[in-house]
Parts: sequence; structure tokens; C-alpha cells
Amino acid sequence: MDSIFDQIHERRDTDSQKWQKYEGKDILPMWVADMDFKAPQPVLDALHERVDQGIFGYARPERSAVDSILEMLERNYSWKVDEEWLVWLPGLVVGLNITSRAFADPGDNILTTTPIYPPFLLGPRFQNRSVTKAKMALDGDRWVFDWEAMEATVNEKTKLFLFCNPHNPCARVFEPEELEQVASFCERHSLILCADEIHCELLLDGRRHIPIATLSEQVSQNSFTLISPSKTYNLAGLGCSLAIIPNRTLRNRFAAASRGIMAEVNNLGYTACEAAYRHGGEWRDELLSYLGSNRDLVREFAREHLPGIKIYEHEATYLSWMDATALGQDDPVAFFESHGIGLTDGAFFDSPGFVRLNFGCPRSTLQEGLNRMRNAIQSLG
Repeated sequence: MDSIFDQIHERRDTDSQKWQKYEGKDILPMWVADMDFKAPQPVLDALHERVDQGIFGYARPERSAVDSILEMLERNYSWKVDEEWLVWLPGLVVGLNITSRAFADPGDNILTTTPIYPPFLLGPRFQNRSVTKAKMALDGDRWVFDWEAMEATVNEKTKLFLFCNPHNPCARVFEPEELEQVASFCERHSLILCADEIHCELLLDGRRHIPIATLSEQVSQNSFTLISPSKTYNLAGLGCSLAIIPNRTLRNRFAAASRGIMAEVNNLGYTACEAAYRHGGEWRDELLSYLGSNRDLVREFAREHLPGIKIYEHEATYLSWMDATALGQDDPVAFFESHGIGLTDGAFFDSPGFVRLNFGCPRSTLQEGLNRMRNAIQSLG
């Protein structure tokens, strides 16, 4: 039986940033991290009901929306969160910029590992803060922390560690021992820990996410967590995210840094967030099964038909990280675009020569994209 995720939804000639990029060109967009799937039907129903109400004044979350967050965190992660810890945001990128402003002064350093989601590098710079980078290492085909590089990079000016789990773009789900090492590293160097866990509901093969803040009360008080339903339920355009900040002092600093420059969450964002967390579970389970099969297709196709492309162990997300350096192309993205497939440039992640492929799409679309990659590589002779 066909999956609902096999359905093709025409996104050309719409407000889709993903598809507008190549408007009028025969290029399949498989770059930015939104999926070509409709949101869960309960979310669509809730949005229709909210639109029918017809009034869109300044919004605040209803009691039921707040409860949906608290219940989801306890249900999924056995994490008992107080309502006062929640700070609503119009997007995670906003959160990363506010974080950089709040917890480091001009001239201070903010540490992250690379490759990494580009706003980890850009957010601090936009706020006139310095970024220091520690390269991750490979253990076989699995990306891991290079603790020697981490120790060599941190110094007395380093105030904050930006951490991504599940990892974008490396698709890692860090093990409990690795999380303990991260927490210990931050404690030893007096670093505040910002954990971007936006992909926490997109774990494949039955894996379970562990919010790093749940390791201990000490870690909870020295960290905060960024989450959103946007990636899992394909709601990025509705702009609804959260920071979970247990420590009152850190929460006040975050609020002070955001004052006057951060937009409010809109009505439809609150509505979609609540509906997704309350009623999206069955849809998400089917999504994860479908994404797992897409991941397997990428892996098997690359092994058989994409010489010169290296891929890695893939534990979460719908974003495949690929090393294309062996192709010998100065601009691999332009090379693949010339053969009809649009990927994300690894240079934005501090990894020139790499590309990222979004397989959050119907399998027929993915197959066509992979075929175009194969044709591109075959053209090299």
C-alpha cells in the first residue's frame, strides 16, 4: 500500500523558498531543511478552525498550548518541566542570535564544533562575538567529538558552547557517555551550554533522544535547550519555537537580551504547535519509517552508483551529509546544479567540498534526484 508520503504535492509557483530558488529551471531542490510533505491532518484541521475564527490580534499561548509542551516533554523524555522555564521564540535561529548576545560580551569567544548548522557560526558574528571552532573527528564512518581539539580551542575568553543534538549535518544521536563528556567539559571550563535539540523527534531505527538537561540538576542549571515542532511536522514557515531555561538567572539574561528586538510568535504558530504535539504522534511514526527507508535508499544508491561520494552513519534527521571532495570540483554545488539537482553547500557548515542532501520528499522525487547525481558523476568520465 502506498504511503501518504509518496504523494506529490506541487510546490512550484507557491511561496516555497525551497522551490523558488530554482524557479524556471529544471533543478530539483533538495537543499534547505523543509520537507515536501503536508503537515499532519490534525494540524491542518486545527489551523482551519483557527482561521475560521477570523481574528488575528496579538497572540499569547493558551493554557492548552503550554500544557501540550509540558506533557510532550514528560511523555517522550520523562522530563518534568515547569511552565516558567518556557520562553517562546519565533524561530530557533532567533534563539541562537539572542543566546550569543545574552551569554557572551563583545570580544568573548563562543565555541562550537564543525561541521555545523550555519547559524551556529553566523549568529555570534551578527552579534559581534567571536566564534572558535573545533573540528569533529571520524571514528570509522561515524562523526565524534575530538576532545583534544576541544581542549586546545577553549580558553579564558570562551563563555558559551553551542551544541547540536541530534546533529545537523552529521546526523548523529549522541550516546549517554558522549553527553556526559559534553556536560563535564562545560563544567570544567565554566561554559554555559546551549543545546539545539530541534531534530529530537526525528531519530531513526527506534533510537531514543536524551535531552542533555536531564542528565542531572547541575547540568540543568548550567544549560538551556532549544526545541520546535517545525522540523518534525514541517511547520517552519509558521515560526514557533521554544527555549527551555530552568535557571532563573540565565532566563532573565536571555529575556533582557531579546527585549525590543524579538518578534512575537503568531496565532497560527501556537495553534499548529499544540496540535502537532497533541495529535501528531501517529503521523510522526509513519514519517520516521518512511524517512528510514529513504535513508537506506540514499546509502545503497551511493554505494553502488555514486563513486567519489562518501556518506556516513545516519542516525537522525532527513539530511544526508556527503563528502564530494574526491570529485575534484571547485564548486560541487554548481556542478550538481548543472545536472539538475540543488544541494546545500558544505562551505556554509565550515566544510568546503561537502554537500548536504534533503531526502524529506516522496521516494520518486528522491530517486530522480539520485539519478541526476549519478548522471553528473558519470559525465566526469
